[in-house]
Amino acid sequence: MTSAVTPGLGDLSRLYQTEFVRSARAVGALWAVCTLCFAIIQVVILVQPSWIGTAEVRHPGTGPAPPTGTLGLFEVCLESDRPVPDCRGRLSSLSPLPSFQSVAVLVGVSLWAVWTSVVCLCLFRFCSAATVYKICAWLQLTAGFCLALACLLFPDSWESPEMRVLCGDSVGSFSSGNCSVHWAFILAILGVLDAAILATLAFVLANRQDALLPPLGKEGGFVRVVALHM
Repeated sequence: MTSAVTPGLGDLSRLYQTEFVRSARAVGALWAVCTLCFAIIQVVILVQPSWIGTAEVRHPGTGPAPPTGTLGLFEVCLESDRPVPDCRGRLSSLSPLPSFQSVAVLVGVSLWAVWTSVVCLCLFRFCSAATVYKICAWLQLTAGFCLALACLLFPDSWESPEMRVLCGDSVGSFSSGNCSVHWAFILAILGVLDAAILATLAFVLANRQDALLPPLGKEGGFVRVVALHM
């Protein structure tokens, strides 16, 4: 009776491990694609001059019209009669606007951290999957933390000459005057949530890999388990 039950339990355990590995690989592939997309979004957040833009205000018709345009970490772009906006600042020199230097540095560190996590995906060929997931998770937490600080410091820096030119003299810390937040700033806020989700998922995948591996000789055991189900 015992000999008949034991092979059945062994087959069930091997089937469970096979499905475990397949589901972990599918979720891991989705996590890697989302990590790459997040890294690309980080580049857009850093370089786009669309963190703040002028709100629609009716001009009474007397006097000069208020300026319209957008502002980012590196450039202030004012609308003109030409098809191309008149942008002040130089993105090519990587010199942020003086009032937003700390914000640009934090976004730059966040960008470095998330792109480092993308590069670390190559380590799956040389290290255990659990170790790579944990490294990437900590890098993504760092990226999210720096991006969150940047989102908090950005409104505190609105009382600046660049903001006064674009948004009027009523601007102040956490008061945008005649302007409103634009899509790049909203994308940065969503990036904080994205980083938290990706880091949490990476930790979960790392824990699943640790649970899958045997307690002794995890790396060799993992190779044997994967080879058994290839």
